[in-house]
Amino acid sequence: MEKGELIYMGKAKSLYASEKDGELISCFRDDMTAFNGEKKDTFSGKGAYNATVSAFFFDYLEKNGVKTHFVKMLDESTMVVKKMTMIPLEIIARNVAAGSITKKLPFTEGQLLNPPVIVTDYKDDSRGDPSLNDDLILALGLLTKDELLALKETTLKINRLLYDFFDELDLILVDFKIEFGRYGDLILLGDEISMDSMRLWDKDTKESFDKDVYRYNKGNVMDAYGKIVAKIEEWKKEHLK
Repeated sequence: MEKGELIYMGKAKSLYASEKDGELISCFRDDMTAFNGEKKDTFSGKGAYNATVSAFFFDYLEKNGVKTHFVKMLDESTMVVKKMTMIPLEIIARNVAAGSITKKLPFTEGQLLNPPVIVTDYKDDSRGDPSLNDDLILALGLLTKDELLALKETTLKINRLLYDFFDELDLILVDFKIEFGRYGDLILLGDEISMDSMRLWDKDTKESFDKDVYRYNKGNVMDAYGKIVAKIEEWKKEHLK
């Protein structure tokens, strides 16, 4: 399958037209950014890590009743996805207080959040991705009341599935962000689910295995990402015989 014209270039992925109507080709690049693009680097193999993990989780969630935009992989860093109209929201599920929530609100780093906290941000770099409450989401016409409720329920379901999965790997799913898009009359999970879009801590040591390694110079980010990929591959060998 050949890539067509470039449709969109994000911070770490590029979307191209596909030969097939209703599909796009998503290329995961080796670029890494932090702090709204103020910090930028390129790491060979990073795109393949994120694409591999995203493909695994899209498939895993599909098998557990969550509809996604994932179609198939073309190679280790290139994914075919359904062509959607993205909803400009980042929906964040937090199980443990970390990062920006501890700077903006009186939570302490590592504080357990039970039940999980769902936060919704408006996806707009020029405005600093401001947080939105339900009333603002409805006022902006981004979702209907029923759609908003359904997306929150889906996010909590995804959180339960991912939290339990990582718990098996002796990791804590601290938080993650997801995005959704419209595909005809359906709203599907899109974007990616990777180490770029979540926080993962070792259960015992609280060592980070996510983008915070890069953000805060905690070590070798490719080693951290590689360990997550290796853990998932071990899980697949054990469970997908």
